[in-house]
Order: sequence, then structure tokens, then C-alpha cells
Amino acid sequence: MNDAAVPPLDVKSEPYIDAHSHVWTPDLAMYPLAASFKKADMQPASFTAEELLAQCRPVGVGRVNLIQMSYYEFDNAYMLDMIAKYPDRFVGTGIVDPLAPAPDRAMKALAPKGVVAFRITPGYARQPSATWLRPPGFDLMFDEAARSSQVISCLIDPTCFAEVNRMATAHPQTPIVIDHFGRIGVDGEIRPAEVKALCELAKHEKITVKIGAYYALGKKKPPYLDLVPMIKELLAAYGSNRLMWESDCPFQVVNHTYADSIDLIKQLDFLSDGQRADILGRTAERVFFRKLA
Repeated sequence: MNDAAVPPLDVKSEPYIDAHSHVWTPDLAMYPLAASFKKADMQPASFTAEELLAQCRPVGVGRVNLIQMSYYEFDNAYMLDMIAKYPDRFVGTGIVDPLAPAPDRAMKALAPKGVVAFRITPGYARQPSATWLRPPGFDLMFDEAARSSQVISCLIDPTCFAEVNRMATAHPQTPIVIDHFGRIGVDGEIRPAEVKALCELAKHEKITVKIGAYYALGKKKPPYLDLVPMIKELLAAYGSNRLMWESDCPFQVVNHTYADSIDLIKQLDFLSDGQRADILGRTAERVFFRKLA
């Protein structure tokens, strides 16, 4: 897809929002990889902003929250350039080093560039799941997010929920998002106790959950109906205005299709039109596509 093929956003024909997708480019001269990655690690070799739009626009997805790709680690340059190139279509979830001096200042500097959220993981904390949010940089990040309305976006598994609960209690005004159902079912099994633990985090009013990455969870086969009971439990706990659909491209489209992902939500017969509109766009619009404080 060339640039001329990407028209301005038309929300009537492209009303949906993908809360989570990655982009990267094979142009390693302009956008070098982090030292811990090599070209062969990029799978697929290319998934540019234009390639993403070619996947999402035909099924009515006009806006995307881009997630900084780990290949670049803390260098958010490619994501920032794509936000600047398509400002009506993209916002971003960046990555800053929580162990570096003043990660809160790094967050503040990225806000005017369309970065509305920041991904955190136990890996960047260099801590086990039981203590992963104990480094003091995280308190600085949570405080800055509360002040600025930027979002703390957690790539975690259920062993990390207790620390999220602790920090959400200590920072009740900080917006927090849990990615990929908290990765429940990544090993193929949906454990009721883990679903219950994720639902219990709903007591924190600022927590929302992304429901997606279906290709990687449970049976990992379209139409992903084995995930429906978990979606129902989360809907009861959080309400539709605290759930948002995500594709997790390009990984969703390696062996499955983009339509496979969004069709699950489109076809759930227990959702009202309003609930479906929340999950497919209105929640992400409120959380990500708004002017920062």
C-alpha cells in the first residue's frame, strides 16, 4: 500500500478501533533494532503502518493504538513517525525504561507526540512476578500517569495480578489496562481461578481489559468460541465500557485473518448494540483517543 492509498479517516465507514497492534519496518538503516535483536528476529520481516491499514480498513477499523515493538526496545522512533504521518488514525503505547532515572519525565516528553500509554512488563522490571512493580521507577510512572491521564498498559500473566492489585490500590487515579486477557489461556488452558482473579481486579475503577490476541489463547483456533465464557465473565465484572477489542497484529494474521478476530465480537449474540459499540470502539476512544491533560 502506498501513501496515496491511505485516505483521511472516515469514521462512518471505518468506525471501529483496534486497541492493540504493532508495526515495524525492514528499513534498519533508518530505524535500527535494539542490540538484543537481529534482523532474523523480525517475524514477519515487515509489518509497516501501511500494511496494517491494508489489513484493518477493509473490515471497518479506522483507528489503531500502536504498541511499541520490542525489537526497538526504548527507541520509539518508528511508532512516533507513523503517528505523525497518520495523526487521525494512530495513537501510541510507548516503552520507557522503568529502571532509568526519571521515567516519569520520559513519559511527559512523549505525550505531545501522541503517546497516550506506556507498556510495562516484568522483563523490563528485571524482577520476578511477585515483586515486579517494586522498583521505585514504577511509582514515578504511576504518579505521572495519574497526573497526565496517560495509561499504564500491562503485558502480564496471572502471576502478576497481585502486584497490579497492590499498585492500583496505592495509585487509585492511575488508568491501567491489562493486555490480552492477562494472557489467561496462553498455555491452552482457561483456568477458572485465573479468570476469577482477573475479574476481581474490576474493583479498581480505573482498570480496563483488552480482549484479544485470540490466536494465542485457549484452543487458538477460529472462531475462538472457547473464549466466550471468559468474555461473559469479564463483561459481568467490568461492564462493556471497560472492555476493548484488540487484534494484536501482525501476529493475528500470521496463520489466521484479521476478520477472524473482529468477527468474534461482531457475532456474540448476548451483546447489545451498545455493548458491542463499546468493545469495538467507544472504550478505546475514551481511554486512548482523547486529548491528554
